[in-house]
Amino acid sequence: MQHVDAMEHVNATQNVQGNHACALGAVAAGCRFFAGYPITPSSEVAERMSRELPGVDGVFIQMEDEIASMGAIIGASLGGAKAMTATSGPGFSLMQENIGFAAQTETPCVIINVMRGGPSTGMPTRPGQGDIMQARWGTHGDHPVIVVAPASVKEIYDETIRAFNLSEEFRVPVVVLYDEIIGHLLESIELTGPAAGTLAGRKWATGSKQEFRACAETGDMIPEMARPGDGYRAHTTGLTHDETGFPTQDPVEVDRFLQRLLGKTAHHRSAIESYETVETGDAKIVVAAIGVTARAARAAVKMARKEGVKAGLFRPITLWPFPEEPLRKAAHNAKAVLVPELNAGQMSLEIERICPDRITVAPLNRIDGEAITPRQILSKIQELGA
Repeated sequence: MQHVDAMEHVNATQNVQGNHACALGAVAAGCRFFAGYPITPSSEVAERMSRELPGVDGVFIQMEDEIASMGAIIGASLGGAKAMTATSGPGFSLMQENIGFAAQTETPCVIINVMRGGPSTGMPTRPGQGDIMQARWGTHGDHPVIVVAPASVKEIYDETIRAFNLSEEFRVPVVVLYDEIIGHLLESIELTGPAAGTLAGRKWATGSKQEFRACAETGDMIPEMARPGDGYRAHTTGLTHDETGFPTQDPVEVDRFLQRLLGKTAHHRSAIESYETVETGDAKIVVAAIGVTARAARAAVKMARKEGVKAGLFRPITLWPFPEEPLRKAAHNAKAVLVPELNAGQMSLEIERICPDRITVAPLNRIDGEAITPRQILSKIQELGA
């Protein structure tokens, strides 16, 4: 592939692979540090970052494994850089403890997970969507995380930029989650760089150094961050800590800290949530899907409409926190929600929890390494609509 300079790709129409679009989006968002370990089907993200970062005075480093990769981007972020890593299932599993550390220490960072079939080594070159629940609950304990799920090459580019904005603004790790097919898909897209002033900046400490509290209670639940070298005292620890940032096991302080930590995403749901609806206004059957499966669902809904079946599509773009109220609104006229996914049934359980009891939630699962086709979804729509 011909090299395109990191700054020249902006506002240019190109035939781009999904994984390359991820790297270009990261650079456009201001990412200047990448640490990772090659793993199919995400390796092209690292490859492209290794070519793009030197051109913008950034740093690329190939680490010895995914545990070290996650640790490296946390360190770079604490040093003031926008940082990212990329992996797939087995590597994502190895990253989980450090993802919890990033959540606990409120360290902004972005993790790309290009899903493959699993578990274990699974099917490295085949698509899967089995990391939906792991992306939310993979690390131990109660913790905040944001997960976005793009379904096209252009959306990978845009959502990678948004992932950095969300991470910087809310001081939380953000996972960009998409399947192997979307990662290796080639599409002609216009890469429009972020408009001036739209990239989120970090909330650096600016007040009194003597009164600074690294984990202070604030109205927006997001404390100021100490910029290295500015003279603000900060203590970084994975232990539960109080407003000063130093460890505590005092029940009152622990509860206060964790309630604020978890409250960040709940308090800012309207700024975090993103979703798409297609023909849901009068839909009797709503199909809820992400990634490549959502692309098949879109085609199936169109075919169903031609046959007179009132079908619609609900596609969460922000997967976690799940857009609960938008789903309820999209399904308010529905008698059933069909959930096709490339796993044994993960998102369907969440949707079953959210939907009223009167609505049937029907899973449609495939775990053989092949994509669910529009015809398979159409067949299920027809069955539910009969």
